[in-house]
Amino acid sequence: MTGLTHEHALFSAEDFRARALARLSLELPQSAVDPAHKPRRGDHILNPALYKEGLAAIATPAAVLVPIVPRADGAQVLLTRRSTALRRHAGQVAFPGGRIDPEDDGPIDAALREAQEEIGLDRDVVTPLGFLDVYLTHSGFRILPLVALVTPPFGLLINPEEVDEAFEVPLQFLMEPTNHVQESRTREGVTRQFYAMPYGEKNIWGVTAGILRNLHERLYG
Repeated sequence: MTGLTHEHALFSAEDFRARALARLSLELPQSAVDPAHKPRRGDHILNPALYKEGLAAIATPAAVLVPIVPRADGAQVLLTRRSTALRRHAGQVAFPGGRIDPEDDGPIDAALREAQEEIGLDRDVVTPLGFLDVYLTHSGFRILPLVALVTPPFGLLINPEEVDEAFEVPLQFLMEPTNHVQESRTREGVTRQFYAMPYGEKNIWGVTAGILRNLHERLYG
């Protein structure tokens, strides 16, 4: 990495891979193996009063892919914007992913399948590095994020029924703590706190921002 500035070297794909391999594991965390185990991450961390006892045990298992793309000017995070026609979370920025189906061979298979179905990302260009912590959502999902490198060149085929677009955001921006803003929204008389990481016209917030916050804490904290 001769000639790179400290910041470029810090947020290069090579440095990211080394950090992920040293600090993450592909062994399933306890919260993914034992549904009754309350995850340490989730909407309930900023909103403890809204947590319903026993939610973790009945939450639907899901997996998302956290795709890190090596680029000449630093690693990028590949994200999607969900279709505005969807019934739930329409138009929100998200990671490729979804519920783990019975036919899936575990969370890795589910995350790779969903990424292929949503944005046409070929499994052959994806190298899994490790899992982040399980993230429990207030809507009843127990999400296991899979961190992986996605090797260019690769093509994408957007499924318009699920996704409006796919785009990349610099890892350096997303891992900068000053870009992690706590916000709140009130809906039907209930106020919820959440993280947000606004990037230009892209509003990265909620579960996606929470998972990125976990990525920062695990690898750069």
